Amino acid sequence: MKAIHIAEPRRLETIDISEPERPTGNQVLVKTHSMGICGTDVSSFLGKFPFFDYPRIPGHELGVEVIETGAEVENLKPGDLCSVEPYLNCGTCYPCRKGATNCCESLNVIGVMSDGGLCDRFLIPAHKLHRSDKLTTEQLALVETLAIGCHAAERAAPTESDRILIIGAGPIGLSALEFVKLSGAELSVMDREESRLEFCRKNYGIKNTIPFKGDGSEKTAIEEITKGDRYSIVIDATGNHYSMSGALSYVSQTGSLIYLGVTSENITFPHAALHRPEITIKGSRNALPSDFTRCISLIENGAIDTAPWITHRVGFNDVVNKFETFTRPESGVLKAVIQVSD
Repeated sequence: MKAIHIAEPRRLETIDISEPERPTGNQVLVKTHSMGICGTDVSSFLGKFPFFDYPRIPGHELGVEVIETGAEVENLKPGDLCSVEPYLNCGTCYPCRKGATNCCESLNVIGVMSDGGLCDRFLIPAHKLHRSDKLTTEQLALVETLAIGCHAAERAAPTESDRILIIGAGPIGLSALEFVKLSGAELSVMDREESRLEFCRKNYGIKNTIPFKGDGSEKTAIEEITKGDRYSIVIDATGNHYSMSGALSYVSQTGSLIYLGVTSENITFPHAALHRPEITIKGSRNALPSDFTRCISLIENGAIDTAPWITHRVGFNDVVNKFETFTRPESGVLKAVIQVSD
């Protein structure tokens, strides 16, 4: 069976792997139809993601079809289309017992810490599949990204009276934007790339878009937009330690800063910058099963429009040659989807 792995930083290879065994117990054999290319995949390809070992088959944003089920599976049948919740948790550690399965002490994210879905077929526990009778496999491949934004919005707990800044208008930042926008809060977006800011203006009606140039002009813009109050909630989705260190200066007195991006570098700021305004800092990691359920429901009823999200598509046989182009900002990629199989 064919698969593609990241052999080492900046090198993809097509490989042959063993066919998966037939499913037993609560296992399900699934066929991968669509795979979204995530920032994690790009960072892993570039050698910058802290939790990635080589070689590894990537793929955790997946739209799959059920092929066969184990004897204990009751809620799925062959032909069902599903989104994959790629976070394999132990179920017994302290965070799992309190329902924070996204923070399992031995969390295994497929496509990151173990081999993922960039192959024809693989086995997955039934409870990690979220079925939809309405969505396409491409839409289902977007659910994991959206679920991360859904969880971040839950962590931020925005209200209509909040003024919110999202830093980083890539897929993860936009996924947070989708759910923050549902709160009715006043939104601003900051990014280095003008094309991403234009995407936010065109597709989301965001009026307050702030280009980050690194010359301090963004602070002037924030002063004007907020009339000096700054933002009650700031969500940093960049994964850039310089941005994450500086984000505190955009938060209002008694406001909150949510770190949604991931970096392997240290984040530094003077303690007084946190203490004096009594700022709350929160991390937001992965997503919960309820986030997947909510995302699927919102896409099905039209509250979230996935049409603008997919900007690039690539077939399985072209991935090795074309993947590097998706790492370049000038390519204009928002979300690229691999058509793994028909």
